[in-house]
Amino acid sequence: MIAYDLQCVNGHIFEGWFEDEPTFKDQDNKGLIACPMCDVTVVTRIPSTFAIKSSVRPSPSSGHTAAQMEQLGRKINEFVEKNFDNVGCDFAREALKMHYGVTEQRNIRGTSSPEEEKTLKAEGIEFIKIPLPTNPESDA
Repeated sequence: MIAYDLQCVNGHIFEGWFEDEPTFKDQDNKGLIACPMCDVTVVTRIPSTFAIKSSVRPSPSSGHTAAQMEQLGRKINEFVEKNFDNVGCDFAREALKMHYGVTEQRNIRGTSSPEEEKTLKAEGIEFIKIPLPTNPESDA
């Protein structure tokens, strides 16, 4: 995995994780990378502060408050819940069906085992693992 610092045309800066640079370029060319703050899909890579030497020791803080980070997490969670069908533990099975044209392409979310993830990668199926907060109303 590789992490890139990205910026949308509205000036929001965020981090994106990709399997490799060709995967990033492919997703960017297809408009699949969206700003988590405004959903704009026109993004550019910006220099990573990680790679810039500084004589000043960096602060451990990202500059964002805990409340801002929590709000961003809620926005991502709401977006995924609103725009992806929850297929639960059938994620790998449904992804394979779509890949081979058995079912119609759609956005799905769910869970998969490490073995299922290896199978999906071997079949050339791209997916992203996003940690989502659990619903406080559930027993999980």
